[in-house]
Amino acid sequence: MISLDLELQLLTPEHLSAILELDQACFGGLWTLEGYQRELESPNSDLLGLFSPVSSLRLLGMGCFWSILDEAHITILAVHPQYHGQGLGQALLYSLIKTACDRGLERATLEVRASNSAAISLYQKFGFKTAGRRRRYYKDNDEDALILWISELQEPQFQDNLDNWHTQVSDRLRKSSWHIAF
Repeated sequence: MISLDLELQLLTPEHLSAILELDQACFGGLWTLEGYQRELESPNSDLLGLFSPVSSLRLLGMGCFWSILDEAHITILAVHPQYHGQGLGQALLYSLIKTACDRGLERATLEVRASNSAAISLYQKFGFKTAGRRRRYYKDNDEDALILWISELQEPQFQDNLDNWHTQVSDRLRKSSWHIAF
């Protein structure tokens, strides 16, 4: 079986058009050009992209978190619909959590649509627990958001979790003929 290499990199202003294309494909235009420019310029924002040299798409997925005090607030996790179900979301989430750990952050949080069972399942695989609910959080349809939370990123046993997730993510990607060097 041939393995296709994926590349994870920090996104830069030169990636803006690809970021906007992915945002449109995944969210129908969640953030504006100016919003992404602010993210890219902010010292408190980490915006990671997942690229494949063999895809006609320039950017297969992206993830973003804000560093707020000792917390990583995950604001975006997106995989192009053509690549759903191949482990790319797991790779991005693992990379976001690992980056947060490397930055010395203590915990991570995010909001997710209460109806998005696939995303909730992914987050739960990585240890996120439901911490609360934001009523009518999403303005497009007044849907509630679940607040998910994971803590103790700097505890010694958390490194074991990262090692296990690294193995699981690599195995999952391999099943879809992908390879990534984290």
